[in-house]
Amino acid sequence: MKAVRIHGFDAVPVLETRADPVPRPGRTLVRMEAATVGHIDRTVWRGSFLRHPPLPYTPGVEAAGVVVASERYDIGQRVWLRGSGLGTLFDGTWCELIDAPDEALGALPDDVSMPLGAAFFSPCTSAWVALHDVARLQPGEQVLVTGATGAVGSLVMQLASGMGCTATAVSPDAAPPPAGSADLLIDTVGGDVLAKVLPAVRAGGRAVLVGYTAGPTLQLDIAHFLQRDVALLPLNMFRRESAGRAAAPELLARLGKRGKPGEGSLHLDVQTFALADAARALDWIAQRGHRGRAVLVPDPPHL
Repeated sequence: MKAVRIHGFDAVPVLETRADPVPRPGRTLVRMEAATVGHIDRTVWRGSFLRHPPLPYTPGVEAAGVVVASERYDIGQRVWLRGSGLGTLFDGTWCELIDAPDEALGALPDDVSMPLGAAFFSPCTSAWVALHDVARLQPGEQVLVTGATGAVGSLVMQLASGMGCTATAVSPDAAPPPAGSADLLIDTVGGDVLAKVLPAVRAGGRAVLVGYTAGPTLQLDIAHFLQRDVALLPLNMFRRESAGRAAAPELLARLGKRGKPGEGSLHLDVQTFALADAARALDWIAQRGHRGRAVLVPDPPHL
C-alpha cells in the first residue's frame, strides 16, 4: 500500500510503499477513501504535541472509508474513524489501508460523502460541545464568533442561529464590537484577536477558547478582567470526546440533509488533495482565511 511517512519532525512528508497491515484481534482494516489533514496533525508533525508516535510514522487522526477486515464490523460497511491513538500514539490514516482500533470507528450514513465523513468530526463536535456542554448556550443569547470563515467557526454560526440566538462574525481587521454587547464569545483564533474582542462580552458572560491560530498567548489586564467577571472556558476535546461521539449521529444526519440551515441542516466546506500532496495540504490549513477542511483522497480516488 501507499502511505505518507514522516521521518523527522517538521520534515517534508514522503509518500512511500509499505507492506499491507494484517488483521488482528480488536482492530479493523479500512480502505481509506478520505483522510483529514487537521491542526492536530500539523502540531504532531511539528513535534509540538504532548503525544506523538515513534519516528518514522504515518500521520492522520481522522478518516472515512470501507471496512475490508474486522471481527466487529461487516465487510463493506461505510465508516468514519477518529482518535483512539490514530496518528498520535501510532500510525494514522494517511495511507491506503488503515489499521485502526475497533473503538475508533463509527457508522457513516450513505447520504454523507466520504470526504465529508472524514472531515466532520473535529469541527462539528467541537462546535456542538463548545455551545452545549461548555457554554451552555440558551435560546435568544447574543453570540460573537471569531474565525467564522473556518470550519469550527462556520458551524458555531449555524448551530447558534439554529437555537434562536443571534450569531455575529467578528473580523480581526474590523473595529471591535461594543463593550458588553454579547453574552458569549466563541473564539477559534486566540492571540491578539481574543484580547481585542474579549471586552465585548458582558459582565458575567462567557468566552469559550477553541483554537489559537493567531497565537497561543493572551495578555490580560488582570484588574480590569476581574471587574469584567467573564468566565474563560477552555474546550478540550480529548477530555470531551465521549460527548462528541454521542452527538455524532445527529450531526451526520444534519450534514446529510442538503437543505437550508434554518431547516436543521449543516454545511461544511471540504477541500480535497491527492495523497501525494500532503505537504501542500499542511501548508493550506496554515493559511489565514482558508475555508473548511483539507482532506486527502487516494490517487486515483475511490469516490
